[in-house]
Amino acid sequence: MRIYSELLGRPLIARLAIVAVMALVLALVLFPVYWMVITSLKLPREIFRVPSLWPQVFTGANYRILIEDKDFLIAIRNSFVVASSVTLISLVVASLAAYSLVRFRYRFKGLIGRLILFAYLTPTSLLFIPLSILIARLQLGNTLYGLIFVYLTFSLPVSTWMLQAYFAAVPRELEEQGMIDGLSRLGALFRIVLPLSAPGLAAVAIFTFTGAWNELLLALVLITSESRRTAPLALNYLITSDVLPWGPLMAGAVLSSIPLVILYFMAQRFIVHGLTAGSVKG
Repeated sequence: MRIYSELLGRPLIARLAIVAVMALVLALVLFPVYWMVITSLKLPREIFRVPSLWPQVFTGANYRILIEDKDFLIAIRNSFVVASSVTLISLVVASLAAYSLVRFRYRFKGLIGRLILFAYLTPTSLLFIPLSILIARLQLGNTLYGLIFVYLTFSLPVSTWMLQAYFAAVPRELEEQGMIDGLSRLGALFRIVLPLSAPGLAAVAIFTFTGAWNELLLALVLITSESRRTAPLALNYLITSDVLPWGPLMAGAVLSSIPLVILYFMAQRFIVHGLTAGSVKG
């Protein structure tokens, strides 16, 4: 409403220019999504000829190939299991770690905080070889458990780092009052700090889930069985040599995007509030 009121207060030419720019930006953002959906509904002969903005014949053959021939729904299920597990474990462990770094005083706390940030900034390409060796020695290779374990090594640092800002924004006085009323330290965390940090927790959960859902490199190294492939890995294996089956690829991209679109649609109000909730202390 505030943006709408400010727009009405501008001259007509300025309003038209702003609307035109917004429409152009919206078109640039939505066109790749539109092209992905339209391509997934085209016949192969129509995909490879002169590009058209609208298919002459709509077909669901690309989706049938994925679901019936390639068992793509199994890959979607694997991705959901892995991403959900990583998100849940990250929230629990990172909440305890972030609360410790924010509220307690102990030696090397600053060093631990910097190491957490350093672990997040370390490129995945530098770690996938030692991680694959570690997973092989733990006998977790080619399993979803091993994939979850590896993803946690990247999601826990960033989740802990992000949650520190949200927890620091919760006044200490609220916890002290709760402990005066009989709450333990853990009780204050679960009954006061976490509820007040709910938007931040939601933002961290969405960030973590999205990262685990879209990850490809580690899955490509650790997973070899077809039945354990995640959605990005299953899409990668659709490409053989220099042959690109654009129809099934776009159909797979659409199916892979649906859970994330639903998640972001349901939690969109938490995303904006959660990303700014920890920016102001007090």
